[in-house]
Amino acid sequence: MLTRKKVQMSILMVVGIVVLVNLLSSRFFLRLDFTADQRYSLSEATKNILDELEDPVTITAYFTEDLPAEVEKVKADFRDLLIEYNNRSDGQVVFEFVDPSEDQESEVKAQQAGVQPLMINVREKDQMKQQKVYLGALLQLGDKREVIPVIQPGAAMEFALSSSIKKISVTNKPKVGILQGYGQPPLDAVAQLKAQLDVLYDVVEVQINDTANIPSDVNTLLEIAPKDSINADYFAALDQFMARGGKLLLALNGVDGDLQNAKGTAVNLGYNNWLASKGIEVKPDFVIDANCASVTVQQRTVLGMMNSQRKFPYLPIISTFGDHPVSTGLEAIILPFASPVVITPADTSTKVYPLALTSEYSGTVPTPVQFDINHRWSKLDYAEPNITVAAAIEGKVGGVNTKMVVIGDGDFVINGTGQNQQRLSPDNVSLVANAVDWLGDESGLVDLRTKGVTSRPINEGMDEGTKAFYKYLNFLLPLLLVIGYGIYRSQLRMKKRNKLMSEDYVQ
Repeated sequence: MLTRKKVQMSILMVVGIVVLVNLLSSRFFLRLDFTADQRYSLSEATKNILDELEDPVTITAYFTEDLPAEVEKVKADFRDLLIEYNNRSDGQVVFEFVDPSEDQESEVKAQQAGVQPLMINVREKDQMKQQKVYLGALLQLGDKREVIPVIQPGAAMEFALSSSIKKISVTNKPKVGILQGYGQPPLDAVAQLKAQLDVLYDVVEVQINDTANIPSDVNTLLEIAPKDSINADYFAALDQFMARGGKLLLALNGVDGDLQNAKGTAVNLGYNNWLASKGIEVKPDFVIDANCASVTVQQRTVLGMMNSQRKFPYLPIISTFGDHPVSTGLEAIILPFASPVVITPADTSTKVYPLALTSEYSGTVPTPVQFDINHRWSKLDYAEPNITVAAAIEGKVGGVNTKMVVIGDGDFVINGTGQNQQRLSPDNVSLVANAVDWLGDESGLVDLRTKGVTSRPINEGMDEGTKAFYKYLNFLLPLLLVIGYGIYRSQLRMKKRNKLMSEDYVQ
């Protein structure tokens, strides 16, 4: 029998346990991560960055209070991440949360730091209204400052935070050169790539001509989509660069697709012979893939001209990647008008790693070609599965010990300029940024950059009926399980009630 004393003791024990748990949780932070990509666990890259901190980093997180539930989770996740950073760095990462909406002075400070307000839709009393919120952070190390204007939810948080810490803590960044002079895109045309590389490197333009060689402090060169014919002096300079230990990334267009005139042609700028001497070929064929992006097509209807989307196999979406630091974690890149990459090294000690491959439903089309948007593609068109469109080489290349990355497309990493500027898939940029890390032996953020899910499409090889089945199964199965469990519980209760009613009780 429960006595008053026992009840009081039980209550005191429960209160004591709660207080003890709170005290322990304030000293020790622990969370279990069961996600496939370990998105809630600190990566080795982050741990290395924090271990190398010599001076404290102060983080001011500008977050509005009383956020909607879905946005409040962003704040909670960011706070948990900061606690882990603080614990891992032995207190070298110090943080505080400030509500800019609290007073005008705090709001002015947030905006001066570079954190701008966002307008989000909030439902309140069955009405939609807009609310101004702040979701940013300012990082400071000495007199260096770096701002994260918006804290992104999920896996992107760790990359944003770790790359910002790295950016203000690293000194004497190695230089990476982007080749110029033959129609290659200028730095402002590869803005996304430059922004990623700026974390670890000084990115500079490099001109090769008759009087100037490649600067001695540049150890990694990027050749992206040259358009003009290249002379012999250029390749002689590249050979000298490789002979002194330089590394190359080549993103070359083997073909050119002109959608306006519906024509596809081969591209020969002089690279073919030089690559052939290294045992490398970017074939002048178009890669086609059933897993592809769409183009907008105008159609005449009874209502007038209307736009519709058509799958266009000449714009393959690559979702098959090799097991290599450059490609680990990538999920989908778009390669407009790509070509196969074939590598046949003369030295047996040279290692070749396929980085990106087409799907099982792919093939090639020789040049020249006339594009037909209404062509009905069949399995006969996709007779060449898993074509390599990007590869890494390590060892003797053309008689020189070096590393190279070759990609059979140059346009996939170009944003463009002015009104033609476009936002690229993050994985497009990460492929090149990871390659630069690998070429320069900078482990840095190579693993962290691609941490997290960005794309998980249904296999394009499935027929429409199978796709529809999986889609509806994914939607209906949880509902059916809940309903089934409810029916099961109802049957159990009914059986129990019938059993009780059928028993005879002696008075």
